[in-house]
Amino acid sequence: MGGIALALLLAAALYYALFGGEYSVFEVRRLGQRVAEEQARLDSLRAEVDSLEARAALLADDSATIERIARERYGMIRPGERLYRFVEEDSAEADSLD
Repeated sequence: MGGIALALLLAAALYYALFGGEYSVFEVRRLGQRVAEEQARLDSLRAEVDSLEARAALLADDSATIERIARERYGMIRPGERLYRFVEEDSAEADSLD
C-alpha cells in the first residue's frame, strides 16, 4: 500500500512538473525560445543603430558625403555646372507609342 501511494505521489509530482503550474517544462521551453527571438531582434536593432550612428558621423564631419547627398538627392550643382537628368521611359508608355 505504501509503495502504491509513493508511486502515485511521484506520478502526480511528475505530472505537475511537466504540465502544471506557471513554470511547467513546456512553458519554460516556450519562454526560452521567446528570449532567443528577442535577443536576435535586439542584435538586429543594435546593428541598425550602429549603422545610423556611423552615417550621422559622416554627415556631421565629411563635406564630400554632404556634397554627394546634395547632388544625388536634391539635384544641386555648383555654379557653372550643367545638370543632365535621364528619365527611363515607362514600359506601358513605350508600348502605347508603337
